[in-house]
Amino acid sequence: MLAEPNALSLPQSSHAVVLLVDGLGAAALRSRSGHARFLASRLAKSDVIEGVFPATTAAAIATLTTGSAPGEHGLVGYSVLDADNDRLVNQLKGWDAQMRPESWQLRRTVFEQAQDAAVPAFAIGTARYADSGLTHAVLRGAQYVSADTLEERFAAAQRVIDSTERAIIYLYVAELDMAAHARGWESDKWLGELEKLDAAVAAFAGGLRKGVGVLLTADHGIVDVPVEKHVLYDTVPELIAGVRHVGGEPRCLQLYLDPELEPAVRASAADELAESWRSVEGDRVWVSTRAEVIADGLFGDVDPRAESRIGDVIVAARKLVAYYDSRDITRSGRTMIGQHGSLSDEEMRIPLVRLGAFAR
Repeated sequence: MLAEPNALSLPQSSHAVVLLVDGLGAAALRSRSGHARFLASRLAKSDVIEGVFPATTAAAIATLTTGSAPGEHGLVGYSVLDADNDRLVNQLKGWDAQMRPESWQLRRTVFEQAQDAAVPAFAIGTARYADSGLTHAVLRGAQYVSADTLEERFAAAQRVIDSTERAIIYLYVAELDMAAHARGWESDKWLGELEKLDAAVAAFAGGLRKGVGVLLTADHGIVDVPVEKHVLYDTVPELIAGVRHVGGEPRCLQLYLDPELEPAVRASAADELAESWRSVEGDRVWVSTRAEVIADGLFGDVDPRAESRIGDVIVAARKLVAYYDSRDITRSGRTMIGQHGSLSDEEMRIPLVRLGAFAR
C-alpha cells in the first residue's frame, strides 16, 4: 500500500478496508457484548482509542480521512459559524455555493494521496449520501459505490477486493447511530442493529483472503439523555448575553459573539460569558473560551482559516444533560434520545478492531 507513516504498526496488505460504524462507542459495545460476541471478543483493552473533540460525525470522519485534527481540516463541529457570511452552517447537510466542499475542508484526503500513488480508492455507502456536500468534502478522491442495505455494502466491498489487485476501501455504517438518536442506544432497536452488524462483520471477516486487512472503528460514542434532562438555557438571560449565534449541538454548544466587536472587547465578553455559564451550570458543564480550547489543544493545531469557526465560548455537557433553546419553535432535536458531542468517555472512546491481515 502507500509508503506513509504507520502509527498502528500495521503489516503490509494488498487491500485495506476501514469500516466506520457511526455512533459505536467502546463503552456501549462492551456493555452489550453478549449481542456482539464476534466484535467484543476481538476488542482488547489496547483496541480502545480516543476520538476527536467535538465528538461529532463531521469532525471525526474528516479526521479519519485526512489524518488531521478538526482545527486543521476545519470541520470543527456540527453547526459552526461561517464568518464571511455571518451565518451558522450545518456541516452534515448545509453545503451550498458559499460553503464549497473542496475549499471548506482544508486538507487533502488519504484517497487523494492514494490517487497520487496509483492505488484505487473506494467509498461505500448508501445512495442518499453519494452526492452530499460532506461526501465531497471528506471522501474526495474515492470512487463512491452506492449500496443501501448493510449486506449490500459488505457485498460491494467484497466485489472491490475481488476485482482489484490492491485498494483502499472505506465502508460506512449509519444504522446504529440512527437507531440511537431515535430510540436510544439501550433500546431493542439499537441492539437489533448491533446484532446485524456483528453477524455481517463476522461473515465478511470469515471470507477474507490472505493479504486483506480490516479496521473497524467509529466516529464517536453515544449517551441517552431523557427529556427531563433537557436544559432550556435561553431562560437564563446571562447565559445568552451578547450571543449572536448558537452553534454546535445540545451536548456541545458553540456560542458566537458579535463579530464587529473589537478583539479586546470580544475577548473580555467571552470571559464574562464563560464565567456566567460556570456560575449558573456549575459541575454540569465544562466551559472554555476559544482562546482556552486552542491553547489546550482540544481541536489540535488550528489553521487560521478555521479559527473563526470555533465558538467564542464552548459549553460541553459533563453530566447527563442536553442544552436547548426554547425560542426554537421547531423544537429541533428535542425528540432525540441518543446524543453525543461532549468529552465524556462514553462519547469520546471508540473501538479499533483489527481483522484479517491486520489482526494481532
